[in-house]
Amino acid sequence: MNRTRSLFTALAAVLLGLVAGAIFMALTGADPFKGYSFLFRGGLMNLERIGNTLASATTLVLTGLSVAFAFRTGLFSIGAAGQMLIGGLVATALGLSLELSKPLMLFVMLLGAALGGALWASIPGYLKAKFNVHEVVSTIMMNWLAYWVVYYSIPAYFKGTFLETESRRIPEYASLRVDWLSDLFKGSYINLGLILAIGATAIIALILNRTTLGYELKAVGFNRHAAEYAGIDVSRNIIMALGISGALAGLAGATFYAGYSVNMQIGVLPAAGLDGIAVALLGANSPWGVFASAVFFGILHSGKGFMNAMTDIPPEIGDTIIATIIYFAATSVLFVRFYDFLRRKFKKEA
Repeated sequence: MNRTRSLFTALAAVLLGLVAGAIFMALTGADPFKGYSFLFRGGLMNLERIGNTLASATTLVLTGLSVAFAFRTGLFSIGAAGQMLIGGLVATALGLSLELSKPLMLFVMLLGAALGGALWASIPGYLKAKFNVHEVVSTIMMNWLAYWVVYYSIPAYFKGTFLETESRRIPEYASLRVDWLSDLFKGSYINLGLILAIGATAIIALILNRTTLGYELKAVGFNRHAAEYAGIDVSRNIIMALGISGALAGLAGATFYAGYSVNMQIGVLPAAGLDGIAVALLGANSPWGVFASAVFFGILHSGKGFMNAMTDIPPEIGDTIIATIIYFAATSVLFVRFYDFLRRKFKKEA
C-alpha cells in the first residue's frame, strides 16, 4: 500500500508540474503541445539523444541515492555537491597521475572517489554523532570547503594546457567512456557510469530492505533514543549512514568528471548535487524510485535545449517545469492525504 501511495504522489507531482509548465508556455504565447513534443523528443527521439539522457541521469541516480539514503536513516544531508567535488577531484588526480591498464585504472579511480566522498561526509557525521551539530549546517559548510579545495588544487597541480580554470583532459585509459558503448548509442556521452548507477541502486535497495545494517540504520532514523535503548550503537550508525551517502556522491563525481565530462573545472558547484534532493523527493526515497526519477529528470535536462532550438520557448521554461515538479514533490503530504481520502471514500461505497 505504501508503494501505491508513493507512486500516486510521484505521478501527481509530475502531472501538476507539467500542467504548470503548459500554463507558463501559454503565457509566453507558445503552444504547450508543441513545446512538450520537442521537449520529450529532445531526450528520446533517437539513440544518440537517449544515450545523452541516460548519461545525464547517471549522475542524478547516484546523487539521488546519496540524499535518499541519508533521508531513510533520518538525516537531511545536502552535502552531495561537495562530496561530488571531492570524489571528482580524487578521480581526476588519480587519472592524471597514474598510468595503469584501463580496468585497473577505473577500479582505482572509483574506489578513491568513493573513499573521498565517504571521508568528506563522515566529518558532518562525526559532528552530528558526538556534538549533535545539525547535518544541514555542517554539510553546507563542507560543500564550500570542497569548492575552495578544488579551486586551489586544480590550478596548482593539474592545470590544463591553455586555461588555469580547468584541469588537463582525462586520458583515454582513465575515462569511463568506452567505444563500444558510445557506438551503440551513436556517439552519445553515455559511459560505464550507467552500469555503476544500476549496480549501486540494487545494492542500496538490498542494504536497506534485506540486511541487519539497513534495519539498524533505519531504526536510528525513526527514533534515535529507542534504537539506543535497544542496544544499537547510534553514533556509529550515524557516521556510517553519512559515510555511505558520501561514497555514493563521490562516485557521482567520478562518473561526471571522468565520464560525462573530459576534465574538471574550478568555480562551479555541481548542480547535480542539489538536483539529487529533487530526485530523492520525487522517488519517495526508494532506490528504484530514485532511479526512475533520475531518468525522468534526465529527459527534461536533455530535452530543454532541443525545445529551445526548435521553438521560441526559452530554456528557462524547462527549468521552471523541473522546479515546479520539485515543489509539488516537496508538498507530497497533501497528495498523501488526498490519496487516503479517496481510499476511504471508495471503501465506504464498496
